[in-house]
Amino acid sequence: MEVIYEDNHIIAVNKNCHEIVQGDKTGDTPLSDMLKAWLKEKYNKPGNVFAGVTHRLDRPVSGLVLFAKTSKALSRLNEMFRLGQVKKTYWAIVKNCPPVEEAELVHWIVRNEKQNKSFAYDTERPDGKKAILHYKVIARSDNYYLLEIDLKTGRHHQIRCQLAKIGCPIKGDLKYGAARSNKDGGISLHSRCASFIHPVSKEELTITAPVPEDNLWKDITAGS
Repeated sequence: MEVIYEDNHIIAVNKNCHEIVQGDKTGDTPLSDMLKAWLKEKYNKPGNVFAGVTHRLDRPVSGLVLFAKTSKALSRLNEMFRLGQVKKTYWAIVKNCPPVEEAELVHWIVRNEKQNKSFAYDTERPDGKKAILHYKVIARSDNYYLLEIDLKTGRHHQIRCQLAKIGCPIKGDLKYGAARSNKDGGISLHSRCASFIHPVSKEELTITAPVPEDNLWKDITAGS
């Protein structure tokens, strides 16, 4: 459990790529339950411990996940996420150079429930949801490019399918066109930071999650 920020109302965890945020059909222990156990032990609390989920990350994605430690913080954070008042920044490693160094991508995303996959279209579709992100190439290595992504909307697999749409599938993301998987079974997409007004204290807050401990992430982010 790598806790990267904690106060009386919120706590932020740096998620590993194999962890799930909330329980699902796999039956694996979710991060929310692991956090409750961690809090219970740390503070020697009797009874149930509160850890409210404010947003989610896909299982193969690493990085910052924000939880609420109080019901007041949870309701306020949920509303802030709904209104787009939490600025979320992601880092992604891709094999192919994007068509331009920096751009805003606008697509209409259609989710296929059976395949658990989303498809991005250039033109509006009645069954699609508008998806917007801004990306910028911020570093490169001999074989890969590091993109910084400002997520404007929160659609199913949005970053993964929008980058694949422009010919830049995320490293390790077989579902969206990567040539091979990563050794750890994850994909090279990292929830890097979140900036928002604290739901209780009202102070401006930016929380940053360190990148995964592997050589590619270390090398490509060395100057970032």
